[in-house]
Amino acid sequence: MIEIGMNHIVKNFGFKKILDKACLEVMTGERAAIVGRNGTGKSTILKLISGEESPDSGEISIRRGATLGVLEQIPRLREPGKTVEEVLLEPFADVLAAERELRALEAEMASPAADFDTVMERYSVLQERYTALGGYEQEERTAKVVQGFRLAGLLDREYNVLSGGQKTVVNLAAAVLRQPDILLLDEPTNHLDVKTLEWFEGFLAKYRGTVLLVSHDRYFLDRVANRTIVLEAGQCVSYPGNYTFSMQEQERLMLQEFEQYKTQQKKIAAMKAAIKRFREWGAQADNPKFFRKAKELEKRLEKLEILERPQLEKPKVPIKFSGARTGAEVLRLRDFSLAFGETVLLEHAGLLVREKEKVCLMGDNGTGKTSLIKAVLGELADYSGEIVLNPSVQLGYIPQEIRFPVEKDSVLEAFRREHVCSEGEARNLLAKYFFLGANVFKRVSSLSGGEKVLLKLCILLQNQVNFLILDEPTNHIDIETREMLEDALLEYSGTLLFISHDRYFIEKTASRITTLRERRIDSFDGGYAAYRAYLTKKGGTAD
Repeated sequence: MIEIGMNHIVKNFGFKKILDKACLEVMTGERAAIVGRNGTGKSTILKLISGEESPDSGEISIRRGATLGVLEQIPRLREPGKTVEEVLLEPFADVLAAERELRALEAEMASPAADFDTVMERYSVLQERYTALGGYEQEERTAKVVQGFRLAGLLDREYNVLSGGQKTVVNLAAAVLRQPDILLLDEPTNHLDVKTLEWFEGFLAKYRGTVLLVSHDRYFLDRVANRTIVLEAGQCVSYPGNYTFSMQEQERLMLQEFEQYKTQQKKIAAMKAAIKRFREWGAQADNPKFFRKAKELEKRLEKLEILERPQLEKPKVPIKFSGARTGAEVLRLRDFSLAFGETVLLEHAGLLVREKEKVCLMGDNGTGKTSLIKAVLGELADYSGEIVLNPSVQLGYIPQEIRFPVEKDSVLEAFRREHVCSEGEARNLLAKYFFLGANVFKRVSSLSGGEKVLLKLCILLQNQVNFLILDEPTNHIDIETREMLEDALLEYSGTLLFISHDRYFIEKTASRITTLRERRIDSFDGGYAAYRAYLTKKGGTAD
């Protein structure tokens, strides 16, 4: 049965056409994922289905009687004073009211003055209603979701004072608690650590309803989605499988198109050669028959629908550099301890990063990953122990939230502020990082997350950085930019230390994984798959 249908949807924002007669179908029970570059309209599709936006033309249909649960990308504020627990229990008003009545009747039955038979009869009727409303299941479900999303410590806190990430997690928990027929999830993996992600993946795998989600987390998409909808140029192309399958199918179809293009090019070349021969023969023999044949072929050639050459090669970021060698040991932490107030994050920990290694720092939220990085950068002095950086290190750092010295600067101005060169030289360098034409005059404050990462990389690598530190580099960037960043970092011949929860990115990039847990730093050779296999064998879970 069709759960969600979109038929020839057109949606414009000003003069920009976002969706151009887009069509899609999601069947009952499917877990469908929408993927595509930032700005292509993925979130717009979810808003159109939820009714938050209206199409300019076309039809949207939802199965009659189906209930919707929605997770928005940007969480909204609630009424002042409302706690996290109250937000989670909003959909269960009838159940909670029935539960309060049951407790009141239980108290009444305990009174010697009560008419026990009458009260018991009312209690029995109300208990049946409570059961029919799913009261007992609701308690168990709420407990599982609260535990899975690790919200127990937040239940009594006011919702509005939470961080943006905490609000997102609470809203995600509230959306799945309702168990609607259709779940619409916009970037549900943002702000979830790996342990919570794995629990959520298991939850969605068993979910009895229909799920339509937008995500840039390819590992999550591979484990959850059984249909992938690729959104490009205002159109939806659907593939019956997960993200990796859809990419393989796209590659297969593109190679097929390339073969068709080559075949047509051979045909065109043969027709042009025949036209040339007929004209030459006609001129030599003074025979109009050859000219007529040439004219016929020219008309056939004019009517031929010329295929465009498929773009097989992916765009690449030039990240090679000729920086100085650092020596075998790039960074060493000895007897390193770190605490905030009474909370001890690391105690007598050690870490060694060797030249040309690509080391990923993993750990639960709040274990001290970013604090450790800040200590290495010299931005945090409240620690004990020793941090030794090789004297030859030329360090470059890209934080989670990228800011530039002057946010009103254009891309060109921001680049030339940190790398003195002519405008022509700057534009040539920026073009290699996909800042082409008028894009160099965009304000840095208006750049997307991916554009900021690319600009920061462009600036850093002009300084011959031989030790690159990245804090959650894939946050807020689309899959295409992530893949470009992965390919670039694989070619980077310096040393890399990075924090990430993006398991696909970790597997592709890391040569070693270090984890922060239980106040220590542990190290595992290999990427995420090897680390995950080690934990499975040990009977544990990823950080």
